[in-house]
Amino acid sequence: MKPSTAFLWAAVALPLSWLAAVGADTSHNFTRWEKDIAAFEQADRVAPPPKGALLFTGASYITRWTTLAQDFAPFTVINRGFGGSEIADVTHFASRVIFPYEPRAIYLRSGGNDLARGASAEQVFADFKEFAAAVHAKLPDTDIVFLSLTPSIARRKQADKEKALNALVADYTKGKPHLRYLDTYDMVLGPDGQPRPELFAKDGLHLNAEGYKVFAARIRPELSK
Repeated sequence: MKPSTAFLWAAVALPLSWLAAVGADTSHNFTRWEKDIAAFEQADRVAPPPKGALLFTGASYITRWTTLAQDFAPFTVINRGFGGSEIADVTHFASRVIFPYEPRAIYLRSGGNDLARGASAEQVFADFKEFAAAVHAKLPDTDIVFLSLTPSIARRKQADKEKALNALVADYTKGKPHLRYLDTYDMVLGPDGQPRPELFAKDGLHLNAEGYKVFAARIRPELSK
C-alpha cells in the first residue's frame, strides 16, 4: 500500500473507531415510548389530573402498581410509569408527563433497567442528577423522592450495583432541599438475606399483590412529609 493510501485509511479509521466508541451515548431510542406518552396525554384530555398531587413515575414497578390510588388514599396520586424505561426516558418526557401536573412531590422508582442494560452505578447516578436538575429548573418547590432499588430473584446478580447506586443517591440527597431518598432495599428480604419468593410475580422480577402491600407500607409514612 502506498504511503498516501495508508494515511488516507488511517484518517478514515480513526473517526470511525471514535464514533463506535461513543455510539452508545447517542443511540438512546426515546421514540419507543411515544405510544405510552400519547396515551397519558389522551387520558389527561379526557380527565385532567389536579395540580399539586403526588406523582409516581419510573419503570415497571410503577406501571404495574394497579392499586396505587387505593393504597395511598386519601392522597391524590398520579401514576405515570412506563415499563422498561430508564431514568433518561423520564427526564426526556418530563415536559409531557410531569411538568403539566405541577405535582407537590415526585416519587421516582427507576434505574434497575439502566443497570441491567450495562450502565454503571455512577452513570445511572449521573442520570438521576440530570433528572433532578431538570425538574427543579421548572418546578423548584417540588419534592423529589428517590425510591431505592430493591433486589429481585431475576436480577440477583446486579445486587451490588443496586446497592452502589442507592448509596450514591442517598449521600447526594442528604441535606438538600426538596430532595429525599427512601430506602426500600431490605423490604423484600427474608431472614436469610435473600428475596422472598412470596412477594414476587412468576417472573421473579416484579412484585405481586403482596409485594405491593409491603411497598406501600414502606412509602406511606413518607407521603405526609
